Amino acid sequence: MSKKSQKFDGDPNTTGHEWDGIEEFDNPMPRWWLWTFYLTIIWGIGYTIAYPAWPLINSATAGVLGWSTRADVANEIAAVEEANAPINAKLVDTELTEISADADLNSYAVSAGSAVFKTWCAQCHGSGAAGAKGYPNLLDDDWLWGGSVEDIHFTVTHGIRNEENEDARYSEMPAFGRDELLEEEEIDQVVNFVMSLSGEAQDASKVEAGSVIFADNCASCHMDDGTGDRSQGAPNLADAIWLYGGDYATLTETVTNSRYGVMPPWNARLSEAEIRAVAAYVHQLGGGE
Repeated sequence: MSKKSQKFDGDPNTTGHEWDGIEEFDNPMPRWWLWTFYLTIIWGIGYTIAYPAWPLINSATAGVLGWSTRADVANEIAAVEEANAPINAKLVDTELTEISADADLNSYAVSAGSAVFKTWCAQCHGSGAAGAKGYPNLLDDDWLWGGSVEDIHFTVTHGIRNEENEDARYSEMPAFGRDELLEEEEIDQVVNFVMSLSGEAQDASKVEAGSVIFADNCASCHMDDGTGDRSQGAPNLADAIWLYGGDYATLTETVTNSRYGVMPPWNARLSEAEIRAVAAYVHQLGGGE
């Protein structure tokens, strides 16, 4: 940079731009920089011709070499599936209850099932399978539909209360308040009785009346003692394990409006080997029976 007043003989010509008396020398770019720049242009054109490069509406330019990262991944997956085909066939042919007796097969099933679980199940049941509000904890022994490996396999295969599979587990709790099956006072009483089964009622004076309402409206599914019926998916109300919560407000909401959790069937998305693997994985977590 140079000011007009300080220009010396031999200085390069200026660009003609001037700002506050300051002019810019018109120095040429270094040759090495220009050649590097030209080479990057040539390389870019060659890459565009040879490889996928420019995005279009529905795809991208394919390139004359036909190279595809998707195809590479698909080939790798296919190679792994081919390598695992014999043990997957053995997994499908082995009785569910006998998988754990074969050390190698069980090790493979648990490892593969862990991958399936983390891909498809962890979003609801948590990465550690401890569940969340409305999503069952798979680490304990409180199973709505049974915790044997066969029961788990059936549940994963067909799902719960979905409209996609005719063999889905199905049960439906009446909405006692919304459908006006019980008065508000009766709901208050039965909630206090239910709370007394596993702890202390909010109002102990309402427990006796609530027991009568429970016997007339709830015992057919939850049993007379409130311990539930797994075959109907009716939870045990006499322990301290609650899917949605066991406080007064939450139980009142449950009795008033019911709960209706849905689990999709996985037999259309997972192979039989994958379903068996994830059933074995869940079963060995500690809560399986």
